[in-house]
Amino acid sequence: MRLSRPHRHDVLIAVVSLAAGLLLYALGLHVNAGRRLLPEWLVLVPLLVTAALELLRRTAPRTALVVGTLAIVGDQFTVGSLATIVMFTDLMYAAVVYGGAGTARRLPFTTAAITLAVTVTALVWWRDAQALMVGVLTAIVCFLPAVTGAAVRNHREAAGAARLRAEQTALLAEYDRTQAVTAERARMARELHDMVANHLSAIAIHSTAALSIDSPETSRQALGVIRENSVQGLTEMRRLIGLLRTAGGDGEPVAAPTLEGLATLLAQARVNGAAGGLEFTLADGRPAGGAPLPAPVELAAYRIVQESLTNAVKHASPGRVTVRLALAAGRLTVEVDSPYGGQRSAPRAPGSGAGLVGMRERVALLAGEFEAGPAPEPGPAGSGAPAARWRVRAVLPAEERMTS
Repeated sequence: MRLSRPHRHDVLIAVVSLAAGLLLYALGLHVNAGRRLLPEWLVLVPLLVTAALELLRRTAPRTALVVGTLAIVGDQFTVGSLATIVMFTDLMYAAVVYGGAGTARRLPFTTAAITLAVTVTALVWWRDAQALMVGVLTAIVCFLPAVTGAAVRNHREAAGAARLRAEQTALLAEYDRTQAVTAERARMARELHDMVANHLSAIAIHSTAALSIDSPETSRQALGVIRENSVQGLTEMRRLIGLLRTAGGDGEPVAAPTLEGLATLLAQARVNGAAGGLEFTLADGRPAGGAPLPAPVELAAYRIVQESLTNAVKHASPGRVTVRLALAAGRLTVEVDSPYGGQRSAPRAPGSGAGLVGMRERVALLAGEFEAGPAPEPGPAGSGAPAARWRVRAVLPAEERMTS
């Protein structure tokens, strides 16, 4: 087994303890001064061994304790050195603090048993109350260092666990903050797209028409539509900026659009889609005088209709675009049908696909249902041919408890 380099503090402890032990030997100060079983100089052997073991108190605490125990037993047959005893107590302490978890758990109980056994044996052997001092000295040398080490180790482990919990809490807080920022950016992106996309699409379509058709009347009408959409786009942008500014609680909150504004929305769509031969109708099947819908549902439904009308102006074939609303069993159904797949004489505006993604996200946030795609319907009577339609359908929970 390759041992690690001793810690500088362990080297300092070994050097100071050895120097103290040599000084005590030089002064003739011994623990067992009256005990002359062996030559006096042999007290230096346990002293040198325990001093060397101090270098291993962190890197190999269990080995240091086992060898140190042999050294302290051997020291009892010499005149004895106080420095050797003190270093052994430090080895006991280090074995609990730096040793394995099993060693740290067992040593306090083991030393307690040893202390009790030594005390009982001394009482039986000497039959004198002074024998209790032997038990006290044994407790000071073995049991107290082990208990102290266990307390220090438990404190360190508790502090380490607290630091780990604090780090984990900080990581979770940072993760929550990142998630909140990401969700807020996604919300802002949806709002920006839904607010401005239809106006910019109309501007793109009518500016293309003005450039491609050499007619003063057509250009004048296109410029009128462009100007109207520009003004409305600026108004929507100012509203979005107002929403961002009031997010911190300063100023009055900006009112969110509701389904009551669908008539105005369709009127604008009629102007924008006139060049493409589109007609727009609204079929509101909600019961009159019903309870108001939750604000998130109103906003989501309005934005879905707005984005669907924008897509119709950009991509639909000439024909009728129908917006349907229905409220039943606590669920609001929004459908927008538009002609699909036919010839289109008006210019088309490029699309990015973000509109469908935004609608799907809005519905998912409310735990609703969303689908968009071709939906064949029966054609004119007698033709027998289905008319291709593009249908956007969203079902939203319309009860407050389901959206809170």
